[in-house]
Amino acid sequence: MIGVYFSGTGNTKYCIEYMLNRLVGSGAAYAIERDEVSAALKCSDEIIFAYPVYYSNLPKIVREFIVSNAALWRGKKIFVMATMGLFSGDGAGCSARLFKKYGAEILGGLHLKMPDCIGDVKLLKKPLDENRKTILKAERKMDWAINRIKNAEYPKEGLNFFYRIAGVFGQRLYFGGKTKHYYTKIRTDERKCVKCGLCVSLCPMANIAIEDRVVYRDKCTMCYRCFANCPKQAITILGKQVYEQCKFENYMEE
Repeated sequence: MIGVYFSGTGNTKYCIEYMLNRLVGSGAAYAIERDEVSAALKCSDEIIFAYPVYYSNLPKIVREFIVSNAALWRGKKIFVMATMGLFSGDGAGCSARLFKKYGAEILGGLHLKMPDCIGDVKLLKKPLDENRKTILKAERKMDWAINRIKNAEYPKEGLNFFYRIAGVFGQRLYFGGKTKHYYTKIRTDERKCVKCGLCVSLCPMANIAIEDRVVYRDKCTMCYRCFANCPKQAITILGKQVYEQCKFENYMEE
């Protein structure tokens, strides 16, 4: 068993590593943007596939990864994990339907609420202690799922028709356009930016370049890595002001 994942600010990475460590000791987890992931998929029959849910839908980068590797999924056994800040409906089902289309067997699905990573929308921000409690709840839920998986009783969250209806009417019907295309409205406060290049190196889409100023192309997948790691808090994406730079490790610090 291996893990394959996409993670913006660290929530999903933490969850898949937590699952693998307790299921198989120290199973390898591969980020979808890394070159070695295709070779790992070819050599593995059982996969945990994990990603964050945006507006009850797949991040654009995740959908494109699944579609572009369609031939690799035939015959694979896949357990899907979806992380979310608040709600996902059929978060696991969004990828499961694609995997089945390409010949995979879906073992089950799991939804995990984690701290929200959108740090430029004040409404979504929660106190640090509340975020830590959210992580502890997610760990307890993963422990429950691990016990079931070891007994071959896989959770099936996000996979049936009722989850799908919840996903459509909960968010996708109204906000589906935000994930249908890549995002193009990132902003940099040039008064703060020191052109350090960290955002360039962290972007999974190679969407950022530094010329005489920071230049964004047209392939932002809204992962919030650049936002969360900017040392000068110069970047905003959906909102217009930095309220909190949300990274998983910040929640674990004492």
